Amino acid sequence: MVEDGGEEEEEGESESGEMPAAAVPPLQRCNGFLPGKEAEDGERPAPASDGERAAAEAEAEAMLVAGGGRLETRLSRRRLAVLAVFSCYSLVNAFQWIQYSILSNVFASFYGVSFTQIDWLSIVYMVAYVPLILPATWLLDTRGLRLTALLGAGLNALGAWLKCASLAPDRYPITLAAQTVCAVAQVFILGLPSRVASVWFGPTEVSTACAVAVLGNQLGTAIGFLLPPVLVPNTPDDVNLMAHNISIMFYGTAIVSTLLFFLTGVVFEEKPKYPPSHSQAVLQTVPPEHYSYKQSILNLFRNIPFVLLLISYGIMTGAFYSVSTLLNQMIVTHYKGEEVNAGRIGLTLVVAGMVGSIICGLWLDYTKTYKQTTLIVYILSFIGMLVFTFTLDLEYLIVVFVTGGVLGFFMTGYLPLGFEFAVEITYPESEGTSSGLLNASAQIFGIVFTLVQGKLTTDYRPLAGNLFLCAWIFVGIILTALIKSDLRRHNVNSGIMNLDVKAVPVDSPTEPESTTLKIQSAL
Repeated sequence: MVEDGGEEEEEGESESGEMPAAAVPPLQRCNGFLPGKEAEDGERPAPASDGERAAAEAEAEAMLVAGGGRLETRLSRRRLAVLAVFSCYSLVNAFQWIQYSILSNVFASFYGVSFTQIDWLSIVYMVAYVPLILPATWLLDTRGLRLTALLGAGLNALGAWLKCASLAPDRYPITLAAQTVCAVAQVFILGLPSRVASVWFGPTEVSTACAVAVLGNQLGTAIGFLLPPVLVPNTPDDVNLMAHNISIMFYGTAIVSTLLFFLTGVVFEEKPKYPPSHSQAVLQTVPPEHYSYKQSILNLFRNIPFVLLLISYGIMTGAFYSVSTLLNQMIVTHYKGEEVNAGRIGLTLVVAGMVGSIICGLWLDYTKTYKQTTLIVYILSFIGMLVFTFTLDLEYLIVVFVTGGVLGFFMTGYLPLGFEFAVEITYPESEGTSSGLLNASAQIFGIVFTLVQGKLTTDYRPLAGNLFLCAWIFVGIILTALIKSDLRRHNVNSGIMNLDVKAVPVDSPTEPESTTLKIQSAL
């Protein structure tokens, strides 16, 4: 064990069995993880000249050679605490997203508004995400992980406390404003799972770590389905009792989110002292002033496999958002007075998805079969959606519990698959940027799907809305099948290929070898 400023580190041997290279000093993180090296007067240095750039790359390559082609990598014990705290405040944010929708009839009665206005308390999460994701990913890439995490946890707590001021029937605008603050917090949360996993976890656990980080958000949705119907029963004849019950839920959420904000400040660090994997170690050798956020975005949109994944991920996740938002209305349409069971069905859907997420994460860490697993899960989600659609009105709630669980296992289990597949096919681009764009796509599709499915459910019946989603999920299957699987990060960690550390688009010419830092095979 090695002491790292009071933090114990676990030595992590490379996949080739090489010992850490003690002579290689820890390097400053770059390629979008931290801002550029600051000058003494606090200003960012001017871009390096061609000669300086070549010298910097030659020095970085020399460092690789000095370590036998490998940089020193270790696993930090703090990584588990970072993952736990992130998962917890992501949980609270997801809980606040769904707590209105699962009680849509209760809150519509309490505030004296329509179901559509209550739906907007969920849709606002999606609307806020789309215009703010690019500034949020820019902040993550230029100011780092710690600041982004603090903003997410802090805004989450602020929105929770603002909700406590909306405990009166005439204060719907206040609760909408508070939910908007929580929606902004989500922008600084949803894109972090793959970044946290990549920065803190080794190559044999990175997919599982990403799945656990996503699981926190899913667990929040599950608790949001289960707890609100228990805390706030429908008491239309006693508005004061209803307000009291809502206050218990709001104040409890505010206290927990505040505690998690302080824990985030204590636990979160920008990065471990030593990189956890060779792919991360190599990224640290590139001078940070070479990173261009604009170029990174352009590179991602020139990467055809990523664009296909962007659309297919948006379809699947948008469908999940729509089903989650409208579940109460679908259940109550066929099963009058079953608000509590609607919440339990939502809980079943998400808990099954949590199990699916963990299993998929472990499977990816073991097999690295990203495309095959993603495509199979997509197809099974489509089948699950069809079964759920045609069994919803059979008047047997137990059937809905089972079909909802099957649907959730595959549909929610897909979420970490998309994140990790994107990181693999876009390496060395920033994980936060690729994840942010995936989530932006999900929000756009989620808005459209929720509005259209909600309209179809209200004007016709739930069958029409669910068939609408089935058609789009089938389109997603076709797009997923067209994705070319190029596992760049895995190949770098395995030392089996040369890869430009500079961000370059797929199918674009690479720069001359003399000015491009490459990972040399250890074999």
